[in-house]
Amino acid sequence: MEFRTYIPISKPDIDIHHSTKMMLFGSCFSENIGRMLSENKFDVDVNPFGILYNPLSISSAMQRLLQNRTFFEADLVFRDGLYHSFLHHGAFSHPDKDCCLEGIRSRFSASASRIRQTDVFLITFGTAYAYRLRKTGDIVGNCHKYPTEMFDRFRLTVDDIVGEWSNLISYLCKINPSVRILFTVSPIRHWKDGAHENQVSKSILHLAIDKLMERFGDNLYYFPAYEIVMDELRDYRFYADDMFHPSEIAILYLWERFRETFFSPATEKIISEWQPILRALNHKSLNPETEEYRHFLMQTLAKLVQFKEKYPFISCQKETESLSTLLNLV
Repeated sequence: MEFRTYIPISKPDIDIHHSTKMMLFGSCFSENIGRMLSENKFDVDVNPFGILYNPLSISSAMQRLLQNRTFFEADLVFRDGLYHSFLHHGAFSHPDKDCCLEGIRSRFSASASRIRQTDVFLITFGTAYAYRLRKTGDIVGNCHKYPTEMFDRFRLTVDDIVGEWSNLISYLCKINPSVRILFTVSPIRHWKDGAHENQVSKSILHLAIDKLMERFGDNLYYFPAYEIVMDELRDYRFYADDMFHPSEIAILYLWERFRETFFSPATEKIISEWQPILRALNHKSLNPETEEYRHFLMQTLAKLVQFKEKYPFISCQKETESLSTLLNLV
């Protein structure tokens, strides 16, 4: 007897491997899957503007990267001792104006240089609600706790989202006809909107993605992260303490379903070989001055070198430099 509703996922014509150039944008699912991909040595760029929630803000971020329109001092605002950008998550905010701008511009430059070569985009829509800055009419990615009277809060329609994203997807397909875009809807509930409004919001996102898939066919794919958490993991055991975000075990299960959907046996083999090295790299010794720990580091470095030689298309420079520093080899 089955005590859950299993969500079947059809096998798509998309093979994500370690040479696939990926960019992830949007809400926390993109952030969580991006972290897993990065830890397992995939070629990924995750949320260069930080976490974004509504489809128009995500589109604006991607279009700005495609146009390579960097940021300047005039793009910053100041509040509560911090400089902010209305297009960026608070993770980019900083008490020093130059540091804030440098962090934004450095991240932007790296992402702008790769977006046109990206093979797969993973986009997570979080909410259909957006905020418009009254002074400029611009959609913001984050209000940074500015007074509510500075913004108009409104709910996007299906047509709003489809119109905006049709133009963006058409342009991406023109740059790279073989590009693949994976859409998901965040399973995180926006409870401040109320139960009904949250459900309406998520429904708008689902309908918009469905229309886009009808329009763009083989270039688009939907991964049912929302359905897996809402139906397959229908239990508060799989939520964090706030009862709104998925717990770590739920994230790991989503990662498993993502792997079985998009990874080939050859890709899984690389992951299985990398995992023991990753565990060794993450190991923290209580007695780092001992000869035994130095021997452990030397063994880990040797395994890392072997892995690099076997898979030269995977960059291990950061890990190699870190181990060499610990061993006083640099």
